[in-house]
Amino acid sequence: MGIRVAVVDDHHLFRKGVIGILQTSPDFDVIGEAENGREAVELVQSLQPDVLIMDLSMPQMNGFEATRRIRELHVPVKILILTVNEEEHALFDAIKHGAQGYMIKTADPDELLHAVHSVALGEAVVPSNLALKILSDLSRPKRQEIVGDAVEPLTAREIEVLRELGTGAPNKDIAKRLYISENTVRNHVRNILDKLHISNRVEAATYAVREGLTKNP
Repeated sequence: MGIRVAVVDDHHLFRKGVIGILQTSPDFDVIGEAENGREAVELVQSLQPDVLIMDLSMPQMNGFEATRRIRELHVPVKILILTVNEEEHALFDAIKHGAQGYMIKTADPDELLHAVHSVALGEAVVPSNLALKILSDLSRPKRQEIVGDAVEPLTAREIEVLRELGTGAPNKDIAKRLYISENTVRNHVRNILDKLHISNRVEAATYAVREGLTKNP
């Protein structure tokens, strides 16, 4: 079976265009669509897609709130935000609420297909122009100690995994680099998220960059 995808956007023509792009690839199976955040929550609850492509500005319930409510369902769906909003605060808010990827609507069709693939694999997707802004923001001093009172200390192996997360590496590559199984990587990632009190691997990656873990020793 292909990657099961649902599309949520209040602009009918754009939504159908995205669906049309997805249908050009045999890798994707479009199983549903909706036009607002409230319908998106219901759609995820009933169909449980692998990836949800969703706009931010929608009637009845916006994409931020919909993302938050979807995360409360504890359904293993990956959320890719597709929006016209190029402001970095919107990206941070989307990630904070639980999105795994963020794309601008001016992206090429091939970029969209690649992004859906990446998000389905658990990788972070961020447009390059916003990535530069994020790195600039992360370079400001606002350090949180990895070993300290604020969070439960990470083990040496968990710090190694966190460093790999900071490079954007998927679990398969992390497993190869550290000579451990993918299942072990998943367990370490889960422990890292719990100990650092963060909700997803995108936040873990930004944490690793901010802490300087991705720099060469």
